[in-house]
Amino acid sequence: MTNSVPGESNHEAVPREVAARSVEPRGGKGAFPRSARLLRHADFERVYKQGRRHFSASMTVFYWQRPEVAATVSGLRVGFTVSRALGGAVQRNRMKRRLREAVRLTWVAAGPNADVVINPKKSLLTTDFAAVVNEVGRAFVVIQEKLAGKPAREKA
Repeated sequence: MTNSVPGESNHEAVPREVAARSVEPRGGKGAFPRSARLLRHADFERVYKQGRRHFSASMTVFYWQRPEVAATVSGLRVGFTVSRALGGAVQRNRMKRRLREAVRLTWVAAGPNADVVINPKKSLLTTDFAAVVNEVGRAFVVIQEKLAGKPAREKA
């Protein structure tokens, strides 16, 4: 009998081809395409400096309407910023994953030509995911109404 190496399991590993078949591809109809994401630092800075804000319980949403001339991509482009003050890497990555999924579930391609940056608050980690999806959806509705020139609906 040989000594086991710390961190190794005594169980046989799942063959790579079996593991690859059990994972669904992320692409397709429900994907969050790269063209719909903010990726460049300059785009984030422009949204912060020239854009407007929408506040909700667990996030602040910054948005800026892109000029029609510069609109190489139509619809919303979304980015996320999560400060180190909100926690360690595990917590920050969990916040980003939750936000990405909420945006993927509520994102509409036929929205206004705007760049959106979502800054979560610490409470996002403990908020129920359905409430996060609701907040993101509500923020998109408010952004669409404000950019279209209509006043936002009042809370009942």
